[in-house]
Amino acid sequence: MIRAADHFAVDDEGRIGGLPFIASPNCDARPPGMAIELLVIHAISLPRGIYQGDAVERLFTNTLDPAAHTEFAPLARLRVSAHFFIRRDGRTLQFVRTLDRAWHAGVSCWRGRRQCNDFSIGIELEGCDDQPFAEAQYAVLAGLTLALAARYPIEAIVGHADIAPGRKTDPGRGFDWRRLAATTGLTGFIA
Repeated sequence: MIRAADHFAVDDEGRIGGLPFIASPNCDARPPGMAIELLVIHAISLPRGIYQGDAVERLFTNTLDPAAHTEFAPLARLRVSAHFFIRRDGRTLQFVRTLDRAWHAGVSCWRGRRQCNDFSIGIELEGCDDQPFAEAQYAVLAGLTLALAARYPIEAIVGHADIAPGRKTDPGRGFDWRRLAATTGLTGFIA
């Protein structure tokens, strides 16, 4: 089993030491007194199924060139981000401090509570919802999940599809929820 201390620690500023931090402008303050209670797992690749480029970083920093690929034009005006992005090889970037609200969930609801961005942390995995994720991603995700659960009163870990059904499908059938539960020991937290 992976322990949080094996990989990550969240500091008082909401940053994970050792991770590259690329500040996204697509975030703001959480509502006063709002506890972080939810982890939301996403999947993203730009263009779809193409890995290791810089398009996701550019999307989260509003520098994506809409003319660079036909899939990018509809994304040009989006203002989205996530707290973390885990690449296929396990390299991880942080875009938003955990204390701040990243714009990852969109129109969403969890246990009757709307606006999940207010009380969640978004973790993007480089991938597609119909393809398996990489070994390195599961290892990093487990360590990151444990570090976040040790720091915040996390009540559940869900997929984007769980909080935006009918609108989103990620992380999809390619994601192994049982594996994450077994690796972290957080079986009661995972949707």
